[in-house]
This record gives sequence, C-alpha cells and structure tokens, in this order.
Amino acid sequence: MANATTSGESAGGTIREAEAAHFGALAADWWDPKGRSAMLHRLNPIRLGFLREAIDAHWSGDMLGVRPLAGKRALDVGCGAGLLAEPLARMGAEVTAIDAAEESIAVARDHAAAGGLAIDYHAGDIAALGLTGFDLITAMEVIEHVSDKPAFIAALARALAPGGLLVISTPNRTIRSRLLLVDGAEALGMIPRGTHHWSDFITPDELRDLLTAAGLTVVESKGIAWSPGKGLHLSGDTGLNYILSASFPG
Repeated sequence: MANATTSGESAGGTIREAEAAHFGALAADWWDPKGRSAMLHRLNPIRLGFLREAIDAHWSGDMLGVRPLAGKRALDVGCGAGLLAEPLARMGAEVTAIDAAEESIAVARDHAAAGGLAIDYHAGDIAALGLTGFDLITAMEVIEHVSDKPAFIAALARALAPGGLLVISTPNRTIRSRLLLVDGAEALGMIPRGTHHWSDFITPDELRDLLTAAGLTVVESKGIAWSPGKGLHLSGDTGLNYILSASFPG
C-alpha cells in the first residue's frame, strides 16, 4: 500500500508488489484534482468529514477547534502522495505516513516540503516496520489492496496506542460496487484501470470480525454513497463503500 506467497506478493508481509507498482505509476499527477487520481480528490472531503467527527467524539474535542490533534501522534497507512497525511498535520498531529510505492513517497515528501509541513514519510510495509504508540491511525482505501487482511489488521492494532482511534474506509463487496467501481468507473476512465479487484473487497461484517479478532471494537460505521443529486456523501447505505472507526474496548 498482506503469509503464503503467490505471484506479485511479498513474503511475510502485506504488500502486493503489483499493487505498489500500479499506484507508483500514478504518483506524478496524484495532486492534480483533474488527473488520474481525481476520484480520490472527490472522496477525500467525505472521509475527512467522518474523521473529524470521530476525532471530536473520541477525545471530546472542540468541534470548532482547528487543531484537534495537537499533541497527538498520527499514522496514515497507504498514504499515497499525502492527500490525507497533510490535513492530519494541519490538524496539529505529529504525522508519520507510509506507503508501499516509493514513487508516491517521493512525491509526498516534495509536496509536504513545499507546503511547509513536517511529515515523516516512509516507503514500506506496516507489518514489517514495527511502528507503535500512535493515538490515531488511518487506512483509507487500503485493505482491499493487501494480500493478507488479518495480518494487516493485526499490524494496525499493534501500532495503535491504548485509548487510540483507528479509522478505515474501503469498498464493500457487493454487486453494486462491482458494477459502479469496476465495470463502470474503470471502464469509463474515472478510475485508472486495474485499480480494483472486486474479489478482494471486504464486507463490513468481515472487517468487523477481523477487528474483533485483533482486540478492537467498532465505534461508528457509515456508508459512502453516490447519487446524481448529491454526488459522494456519507449515508446509512454501505452498499458501495463504507468508513468506520474502531478502538480498544474500555
């Protein structure tokens, strides 16, 4: 952005090398809102809206405060070129961000430096880096690209500090997501071809089971839906995509 090794996978980790290469090839225009990652630019404000509500609820924060993460450590997993890592830094967090694609990390570092943001970027695998002690971890549109989902979730749980908050978003594995995200959006060029493999999508119940097995409890879950009138928006409908928050119980 995964323990048996098959073609295109890395042994003992969560990264699929073919997936890393795919996203690395998109790195150069990642920050272009009209480029090949345009859909992420449309999706990012929706994810940030859920994330801000989750942060305020989890830490009883001031909803009007501009730096709700001041004094906290945040980890963005599968960060790409930094579309989410940079807002986390602006919210006051000390941000570490990782991605499987070295090309994306290079672009992310340059973009953060140009904006005067100090973000600690690393190319690598969450399962191998040994990161721990983060108050907030985000993994947006990542789990559908890893080769070992239980290992990935377990690695996120190990990196999360007691009392911390985890936020994940991912497409649901439904007929609708196949028709709209794979057969539709990719065929029409709205999303680069080869971005999604429908069989790797995970349902909310499956993800909840993985989180439970890792000792985490789901706090809040919402759908990310699309309609002609509203475009992408938070919804009770999880049939296309969904986002959830989780933490350790107690």
